[in-house]
Amino acid sequence: MSLDIADGEFVTVVGPSGCGKSTALNIAAGLLKPSEGTVLVDGKAVEGPGPERGMIFQQYALFPWLTVRQNVEFGLRIKGEEASRRRQIAERFIDLVGLGDFADALPKTLSGGMKQRCAIARAYAVDPSILLMDEPFGALDALTRVQLQDQLLDTWSRERRTVMFITHDVDEAVYLANRVIVMAARPGRLKEIIDVGLPYPRTEEIRLSAEFMSIRNRVWQAVYHQ
Repeated sequence: MSLDIADGEFVTVVGPSGCGKSTALNIAAGLLKPSEGTVLVDGKAVEGPGPERGMIFQQYALFPWLTVRQNVEFGLRIKGEEASRRRQIAERFIDLVGLGDFADALPKTLSGGMKQRCAIARAYAVDPSILLMDEPFGALDALTRVQLQDQLLDTWSRERRTVMFITHDVDEAVYLANRVIVMAARPGRLKEIIDVGLPYPRTEEIRLSAEFMSIRNRVWQAVYHQ
């Protein structure tokens, strides 16, 4: 598998279950070591997890005893940021994901979508150059999922971090991405790279357009006709 992702690009990865999508993401995150080959970020080999790569999981992965603000500040505390600076950065990203009224709330009081927005704010707060997202909306209901897709794109358009986003949802893959990476199973390999070419900001009109449906059908054929 050979893949280059440009700075600031939003790439989605789709493929059959078991094809290695999450494994590829975990290798990029430095959580797993490749059996061969090398992963490079800004020309440097990935040897393990690093602050330049933020990870967002399908499970919300929040500390249940910390408030929204404290969860978002956590990585900044590890980096040694002073308290006033931590609060300033945390509040910026909490507001950016629409959780300003819930900064002092504990995770148990939040909906699933709100928990995932908190996780996204926490990842952005430590200023990574890359966000690695492993089916972050997979456990959400359809309406919340669509709302968070728009929220994520709004945040991405403002911050322009590179995003590698794993999903099983073909519509989601096309709606979010500059390019869709299609993987094939047994053995897991890169099958096709599809340029989306639709303008940003993405809207409901784009989602319902003939151009969107044409690209969506092309991705569907690539995924399900192995």
